[in-house]
Amino acid sequence: LFCKPKECCIKISFNQPTMLFVDVNGLARLRCRFLLLLIAIGTVGILVIEATQSLPWKDKTLDPEERAKALLMHMSLDEKLAMVRGVVGPYVGNVFANERLGIPALNLNDGPEGFRDDMHPGTTTCWPSGLTIAATWDRDAMHQWGEAMGKEFYGKGANVQLGPGLCVARVPLNGRNFEYISGEDPFLGYALVQPVIQGIQSQGVIANAKHYVQNNQETNRGGVSANVDERTRFEIYYPPFEGAVEADVGSFMCSYNKIHNIYSCGNNQTLNTDLKVRLNPQGKRFWVMSDWGATHSTSIQQGLDQEMPIGVFFGSPLETALTNKSISLDVLDNSVLNILTPMFRIGLFESNNTNSITNNVTSVQHNQLARNLSAKSHVLLKNNGLLPLSKDIKSIGVFGRQGRDFVISHGWGSGGVLCPYVISPFDGIVAKLVEHAGKDANVEVYANHTCVGTQCVYYEHGLDLQKAQELAKKVDVALVFVGETSSEGIDRIKLELSAKQGNLIEVVAAAASETAVIASVPGASLSNWRTSVDAILVNFLPGQEIGNAAADVLFGDVNPSGRLPLTLPNIDNEIGFTERQYPGLGNASEAYYDEKLLVGYRWYDAKGVTPAYPFGHGLSYTTFHYSDLKILGMNVSATITNT
Repeated sequence: LFCKPKECCIKISFNQPTMLFVDVNGLARLRCRFLLLLIAIGTVGILVIEATQSLPWKDKTLDPEERAKALLMHMSLDEKLAMVRGVVGPYVGNVFANERLGIPALNLNDGPEGFRDDMHPGTTTCWPSGLTIAATWDRDAMHQWGEAMGKEFYGKGANVQLGPGLCVARVPLNGRNFEYISGEDPFLGYALVQPVIQGIQSQGVIANAKHYVQNNQETNRGGVSANVDERTRFEIYYPPFEGAVEADVGSFMCSYNKIHNIYSCGNNQTLNTDLKVRLNPQGKRFWVMSDWGATHSTSIQQGLDQEMPIGVFFGSPLETALTNKSISLDVLDNSVLNILTPMFRIGLFESNNTNSITNNVTSVQHNQLARNLSAKSHVLLKNNGLLPLSKDIKSIGVFGRQGRDFVISHGWGSGGVLCPYVISPFDGIVAKLVEHAGKDANVEVYANHTCVGTQCVYYEHGLDLQKAQELAKKVDVALVFVGETSSEGIDRIKLELSAKQGNLIEVVAAAASETAVIASVPGASLSNWRTSVDAILVNFLPGQEIGNAAADVLFGDVNPSGRLPLTLPNIDNEIGFTERQYPGLGNASEAYYDEKLLVGYRWYDAKGVTPAYPFGHGLSYTTFHYSDLKILGMNVSATITNT
């Protein structure tokens, strides 16, 4: 426009769809303000319409799959390929952002029970493990756990949590049983996985259901073939993953092992046919990523959508296959849609998460929640009236290194989190006495005991059994804390506690007037000493608040309400696995699931064997009276009264 002197002259230039340039000439700026306002209002409307027309995937009125399809139409081949393979970056898994199209980066991180950050230890909460939370049998607790983890992942800049873990505990010795929320029951996993996923994804973080499927042992996990019939897959091992589909999970992770000698991440039957069709009758879109290094071929046609951590087979081999048309471009497009759709659905395009992996995301609120969840997970196996402890008790003996010096609170591998702190049982019990006595209580601290007023807590590590025996005779009650852990990559050798811990229990129980054992274990465990003690609590792998949570339960501030998510046997291999079943023939290369449906408690029921403690067992400090039992068809009702 050409401007005359003292006129309001406005130059509007749409160099880009989202940019407006305004120049005002002349001295009459005051007279221009109203006109500028009108033009600005109109321009915003023009820009919104123009942006929506040129970037239709930005239109929030479309459903997530429609937005994904609109975006796919604007993607080049290289941009599509970038979505289906990882790259090296700051997170465990990385797909870089597409700046041209506004596709956010995918920042994937371990693990199934909290954000694993070994480079910045202590900056995330060390939550109770998956198996531990499963012992609550509480959907609300599962949701709180998932929501809190999702919040910490988001605070670390991650938008994909590599969890929860869902595999059914077929093998009691499996080193990763502590990660899995299914325990040994498919319906328990089906029911509990849904609130966990909903909690994680409520925070703008995509959950990842793993490890699909038959990842039931760590021994030769990268080479063993899980040979299991179709009915058993569907009735025992698939239901937790089916629950994940129903909860609208954004992603799955295929496992290292083979199924019938075809690698899980290239198995058309288990991925395309079973997971994406038969377990997914509504045709929901989610993507399947490989476990790290678990891709063995360019298996995108077989149902693998994304190779992690980098593109080996989904790099140049996939590009070559697309060029020579041995793999159709439609197959690649489908995988990209499987990734983009949950990204839209869970809000990654709108969240603009700029948080850093270096952030410290711990909080007082999460510390308290970790304590509450850990306390809820305690399972009371036995109680001859010893528990809860009297608030007026004068002397308590804490025995075992697990009680103070060497506290096991979590497992290892991708499911482990380096704790910001760990409250030992000794410190938790002392803190509970102070809580009861009040802030003005006189506290005296010595090398191996602490007194709060007239109440004293003594500690003996138990390496010297004679000293342990002498202390056990002196105290009003003996609390023996024992623990074992396990790890990804290796199965446990046995279910029994170490000989030193077992001997300590027997010596203390023989000398003390009353004895309770508190066991922190990664799964099934033996208790050959159970008849010698008055009370037994199991808290599995309880996380950083182990001591406070144990004290809450021991003194009755929290009523133990946990239930066993798996059977505790009488002896190792009570279920009678042959080598053919576990670890498998040919140096653990072929594992046959000959037990079929008889997994866990189903075997005990079928064989008429009474375990040490059955699946679902868990006592309470409360007593109940049951009456008016009625059975009408499929409905059962009864009146339950606290007594």
